Amino acid sequence: MEAEVVSSEMVLPAALPFKRVQMSDKYPKGQSRGRHWKHLKQILQAENYASLPAHEPNYLNIESPPSLYPSKKYCDMTGFEAPYTDPRTKLRYANPDVFKRIRSLPNEYVQRYLALRNAAIILR
Repeated sequence: MEAEVVSSEMVLPAALPFKRVQMSDKYPKGQSRGRHWKHLKQILQAENYASLPAHEPNYLNIESPPSLYPSKKYCDMTGFEAPYTDPRTKLRYANPDVFKRIRSLPNEYVQRYLALRNAAIILR
């Protein structure tokens, strides 16, 4: 049995189609592994905007109207979306744990959080 296996002249392909290709075979040393994305600055430098007509939209003169959706409100302490507002301090909060923390804050700290948000509210 072993003599037949040793003497057989079966030729296998270098890479079998059902096997995963190794990264070292796919990308030899020195080649990039992925797609290179251009930054806006690179796009602007590559384009020749002097030759385009002024009325044609491009990256330099794009204007958009204000959003139709209401602005999102974020928690003043955590930065998560805040569906709730404390009626006493007017601070926004995301969950009950933050609410407990807000209620335990002294007025001085509450004023600082409101000042960060540019909400000029004087608490009594």
